[in-house]
Parts: sequence; C-alpha cells; structure tokens
Amino acid sequence: MAGITATFSSDVLFRSRESGSSGVSLAHYNGLRLVEKLPITSAGSKPRGYISTSAPKCRKIKAVASPTVPAPTREKDPKKRIVITGMGLVSVFGSDIDTFYNKLLEGESGISLIDRFDASNFSVRFAGQIRDFSSKGYIDGKNDRRLDDCWRYCLVAGKKALEDANLGPEVLETMDRTKIGVLVGTGMGGLTAFSTGVEALIQKGYKKISPFFIPYSITNMGSALLAIDTGLMGPNYSISTACATANYCFYAAANHIRRGEADIIVVGGTEAAVIPTGVGGFIACRALSQRNEDPKKASRPWDKDRDGFVMGEGAGVLIMESLESATKRGARIIAEYLGGAVTCDAHHMTDPRSDGLGVSSCIVRSLEDAGVSPEEVNYVNAHATSTLAGDLAEVNAIKKVFKDTSEIKMNGTKSMIGHGLGAAGGLEAIATINAITTGWLHPTINQDNLEPDITIDTVPNVKKKHEVNVAISNSFGFGGHNSVVVFAPFRP
Repeated sequence: MAGITATFSSDVLFRSRESGSSGVSLAHYNGLRLVEKLPITSAGSKPRGYISTSAPKCRKIKAVASPTVPAPTREKDPKKRIVITGMGLVSVFGSDIDTFYNKLLEGESGISLIDRFDASNFSVRFAGQIRDFSSKGYIDGKNDRRLDDCWRYCLVAGKKALEDANLGPEVLETMDRTKIGVLVGTGMGGLTAFSTGVEALIQKGYKKISPFFIPYSITNMGSALLAIDTGLMGPNYSISTACATANYCFYAAANHIRRGEADIIVVGGTEAAVIPTGVGGFIACRALSQRNEDPKKASRPWDKDRDGFVMGEGAGVLIMESLESATKRGARIIAEYLGGAVTCDAHHMTDPRSDGLGVSSCIVRSLEDAGVSPEEVNYVNAHATSTLAGDLAEVNAIKKVFKDTSEIKMNGTKSMIGHGLGAAGGLEAIATINAITTGWLHPTINQDNLEPDITIDTVPNVKKKHEVNVAISNSFGFGGHNSVVVFAPFRP
C-alpha cells in the first residue's frame, strides 16, 4: 500500500502435490542465507512517501529443503476450471471497458486537482477523482441519493459485469440463483457515510444520526446490495485487506467455485475514499506524493524522482465462472483464471518482512496453485504504487522468483489512474485481461529517470505490442497482506 523497505532471501514456499502429501514443504533457491540488506531510513529523516517505522527484525524461519518440486499441473476438470465471462468497472476514465483500456494505452493521466471538496488547505490537493459519474439505469433515484459512492460504484460495476456476461435480469430469472454468489470487497467501506454520521453525532447529537449510518458504512454492504438488487443467493460477503482486497476476493471466489459451492461469482473491489477524511488520513501517514504543481506527473513508479503514491477510486468487477457453466449457457469466454495465492508477512503494520519471504512466497504459491512454471510467465501487472522503497522491494521479490526476466514485461497501471486502494486489484485485473485479449500492454508513464536497479522492461511511456502467455497481477496491503492472481488466454 505505502512505502516498504525490504531485504530479500531466495527462499520460496511450495505446497506439495506429490502423492500422499497433505502438508506444506519448503523448497529454496540458492540456499537460505541472507543475500543483501537495503537501508531503512531513520525516523529522524523520513522522506515523503515513506511510512516511519520502528519495526523489529524479522523472525527467522527455518526451512526444510525439498529435493524435488513436482512439475506443475493445470486443472482439467471443467467444473474446477475458472473462466472470466464478464467485466465491469467505474474508473477515472469512465465506466466503459474499451474506453478505460484505450486511455491507458494512450498513456493518458487521470490525475487532477480535487474539486469534490475544498482541499486548498491540504498539503496534497490532487487525486484520481471520478467526475461525471452516472448510475442512470442501474440504481433508482431514491436509493442513488442515499448511497455512499463506494456502493454506487459497486452496483454499477457489478451490473455492468453481469450485462457483459449476458447475465441480465431476464436471463438470471431462468437460472438457479442459489449457485451465483457476490464477493465485492473494500478497504475503507462507506467512508462518506461514516464521516457524515460522526459529524452529525458531534455537532447535533445521536438523535440526528441517519438510520443509514451503520448499514451504509459497513464493508459488506456492496455485496449485499448487489445481491438484493439481482436476487443472487449464493455465497455473499466482503473481504477487507486494504489494497490487497480485490485479489483476495478473486482467490476466495475461485475456491468457492472449485468446491462446487457456486457456479458463478460476481467478484472484485470498490472504493471511494477521495473525501476529506480519506485524503487527510493518508497525508497523516506521509504516504502521498506532494507534487501539487504537476499532478499528472505525480505517480511515477520506479522513477528516481517518485515521492509517494496518488489516491484513486472506483470499482473493478469480474464474472468468474466454472468452464462447465460457461459452456452450458454458451457464454463468451474472455480469459482464464489459473490460480492465485494470499500470504501474510506477520511482521508489521506497514512494512513487509525484511527477508522478502511474504511477497516472493506469495508469487510462487500462486504459480503452484495455477499449475504454471516461472518460465511461462511473461507479463506482470505490478502493484507499483510509486513509493520510495515499495517499488524496488516488489521488483527484487520478482527477480528472486523469475531468474530470467529477459522475456518479462512489467507495467504500473497506477501511474495513470492512481491507487484505487481496495478497488486497485479489480481495476488492474481488467487491465491485465485486456492486455491478454488485445496483445497490447499499456505504458508506465512518467518514466523519465528510471532507477538503475530496474532491469525488467517496465514499458516506459509508450505502449508495446506483446503476446501474453501467462500474466500475474500483484496487490499488497497494509498489515502485510500479499495477494497474487494468475490469468492467461483461454485455450480449450
């Protein structure tokens, strides 16, 4: 989420698939010794974009070396193979998938000065603020006026994804809706509803608190409202793991389908934190860029002059479906979800483990779950928040897993839309899938002075033609939450 400083070892975790195995084994690359240490800035001289910390040293984890690692095996059971049949979003570039990706390909920045509230006294006065949002045709007027933007974005993105998958109201009426679930998470929840309720309490007393204060603040309400509107009665809840939220939701949704608990799940992330409380809170964390005079140049992953991340907002939702279900109803298959993984650093609120094991092991576990070898991956949609230490830490972890990065392309969607927090993984999954379907990678903009340690192609400033074989999308959040998901072209 924000800046992270890390030291990496080459250790990685594998879940064994050998016959008779039921536990977790550890395999290592090049031994278990500490390779290098990156300096941690002292609390007395904290740069912008860096969260100060007095994190203790990492606990050492002993690993038992496994002599062999089973060859990866892809899922073949159509009941357990998971495909993407629809996508929907709300973004700083609007609510149309093609427009969103075309803007990314053009390298257009959606970052601008905030005008939703008076930010003139804030030390950060810009964000990836959504403008001209319309919910017409998706939310009735009365509810639209009451809802927190977090839930408005969720409902519109979710219903657009259902439409894209040919699962409109008439079709849903003919289906077993107990086998269709909703899992849309958020990092912050209904932050406007919460802030307004607290303000009413302080200024006017508890009797003036809206009866919608609690329902529209709690994080599960996006999934609940979407189910209420569509009649979907399958698994329904939310996950909140900060900026790793949407990827956690994809991983959980896939497991529901694989276990036969659902055939289809509407899944993703939503966020609307570009309000005084949200912006002020992240300013207090010292995590944001302060490039007020040139907002469009503020988000600059891997650039030497980066000074923190830029807040964004929106929603990104996928329709994840078993191949069997998609085939039976003749659905258009956009791409395939191969697997994913989630891990926790178990170390510190804002900093990762200093040995990097949380991030690298999450990548490796995701590949193992997907039945993919590292050599097959040739595209990474990076978390790449534009923080001083975080950008390098992620790249170093990637290098530990992918020994040869010469064929890998890596880009940062946040350079143009800002950091969507709980929605980030959803929006970036849509960008990743569009890279797969179009054969074009969007650029990472503002790459004017690249860090010398970045030896992977970051697609600087100009889009690039690239046939994606297997893609991973990374998301990491405060609390040490790591999540990685794996997508690929669908091949029957």
